[in-house]
Amino acid sequence: MNPFKAAIGARRAQIGLWQALASPYTAEICAGSGFDWLLIDAEHAPNDIPLVLAQLQATAAYPVEPMVRIPSADAVLIKQYLDIGARSLMVPMVETAEMATGIVRATRYPPHGIRGVGSAIGRASRWNRRAGYLQKASEEICVVVQLETVAAIKNLHAIAQVEGVDGIFLGPSDLAADMGYLGNAQHCDVQMLIENALAELNKLGVPAGILMADEALAKRYLELGVSFIAVGTDISLLARGAEQLCARFRSMNGES
Repeated sequence: MNPFKAAIGARRAQIGLWQALASPYTAEICAGSGFDWLLIDAEHAPNDIPLVLAQLQATAAYPVEPMVRIPSADAVLIKQYLDIGARSLMVPMVETAEMATGIVRATRYPPHGIRGVGSAIGRASRWNRRAGYLQKASEEICVVVQLETVAAIKNLHAIAQVEGVDGIFLGPSDLAADMGYLGNAQHCDVQMLIENALAELNKLGVPAGILMADEALAKRYLELGVSFIAVGTDISLLARGAEQLCARFRSMNGES
C-alpha cells in the first residue's frame, strides 16, 4: 500500500529530492524525474496545509512517494496532514522515546492512538470510497522521526525501538549547530557522530535516512547503509543552475 515504506523496511535504498519551492508546478516536474521519493518541506519552506495538498495532488499521477515534513510534533497538525493524504510523514526535532511514542499515537486511530476520525471528509480515505481505510490506515502510514541534536543521538537506541517508528532521519546541519559547528556539517566530529549513529541503526535493523547534496558524501552514506537519502533540493538546483548559466555567458562577454 506504501511502496516507500516497504522498500526502506526491506533496506532497498530510496533516492529522493527535497521540495522547498512550495509550488505544485515544480513538485510535478520533479515527480516525473525518476526519484523514488520527494520531501515536501512544511517546516522551513513557505508551505501551509492547502499548498501541501496541492503538491500532493500534483505528484499523485507519478510513481514517487511524497513525504511531508510537518512543522512540529503537534498532534492536531499530524491529523490534518494525514487527512489530506500525506501518508508518509517526517517529524523534526525528536529527542526522546516518549516524544516518538506520542507521534506514533497521533497517527493511529483509537484504541491504539488518538487520531480523530474524519474519514468522511478526508482525501486519505478518498472520502470514504476506500473500503476498510479506518482499519488499514496504520499499515500504509510511514512515520519518520528526525534526530537533530546531541541529546537525540544519545537517545537513539530507545527512539529507534519505539513501535510504529518506520525510520530515523538524521539532520546534519542542526547536529553541527548543536555541537558548536554552525554551518559546518562536514566537520570530522559531526561526521563521526553521524557514522556512529548509522552503525547503531544498522545493528538495530532500523531504516536510516539523511539529506546530503554533496555527491561524494551522499555515496559514502549509501555505502554505510542508509535506506533513504535526499541528494539535493529544488531550490539549490535552480539557484546554482541559474548562477552557473549566467556566469558562463558573463565570461563569454569578457566579464568576471
